[in-house]
Amino acid sequence: MVVRSVQKLNQSYIKSIVRKALEEDLRPRGDITTKLITTKNKIIKARIIAKQDGIIAGLEFCKTAFKLIGREAIFTKKISDGKRIKKNKVIAIITAKTETILTAERTALNFLNHASGIATLTNQFVKKISKKTKICCTRKTTPNLRILEKYAVKKGGGYNHRYNLSDEILIKDNHISSSKNLKDLLNKAIKTKKIITVEIENINQLKQVIGLKFKRILFDNMSTLQLKKCLRLCKNKYQTEYSGNATLKNIKQISKTGIDRISVGAITHSAKSFDTTLLFR
Repeated sequence: MVVRSVQKLNQSYIKSIVRKALEEDLRPRGDITTKLITTKNKIIKARIIAKQDGIIAGLEFCKTAFKLIGREAIFTKKISDGKRIKKNKVIAIITAKTETILTAERTALNFLNHASGIATLTNQFVKKISKKTKICCTRKTTPNLRILEKYAVKKGGGYNHRYNLSDEILIKDNHISSSKNLKDLLNKAIKTKKIITVEIENINQLKQVIGLKFKRILFDNMSTLQLKKCLRLCKNKYQTEYSGNATLKNIKQISKTGIDRISVGAITHSAKSFDTTLLFR
């Protein structure tokens, strides 16, 4: 199952994604600025330094960028993915040719900063909720970077929702509108023996599905008052989830309702890039 690859990143995937990013930066004539430097083959050391507090993720992508440019590159991690770092602390040291470091620098840091930004924002959400509630990511991800982004969510203390459309059945508002009959659609879904989530927008919809055997109910864009009423009707018969405009300001209040999971699209689509710098020693 594809989702499992998010738990531990596959090296072939990392190389494939990083290689494409490097090609984007180097085609058609390579790093024409660095080629002008007479000492480009000199072995030097550089440090990657955090310019803010946060959670680190994406170190293997960062390392791979340097290694793909120069086989001589030695990448020494001073922290592991998922660990918290303080501002001005060293994240990693690279020993390589001047040309290797200069050419790979931006691509390497782009991966590191993007993943660490997601991990850091996810962790901010996680720290605000009760122990019962899980923060989950969504499919609102950057095209072709979903595995990296879902990995970063896990390193920030969050959980992965379904990886893609093949993993689980999620019956949403537009499915219900297209089908016209929610109960009918749900009965068809139950026959597939897949994990099923039904998106519910109001109590009347909830009453239509209560009693049917499926795993999860997702409450969409409800007030906390409505949500509490719905949760009382569920009586712990289903795993429950909330989705819709969850922010750092309201996440604690949503969590206090006793909801099992809260989906937050913002942790992948709106995470601010983590701030780092690379300096020659």
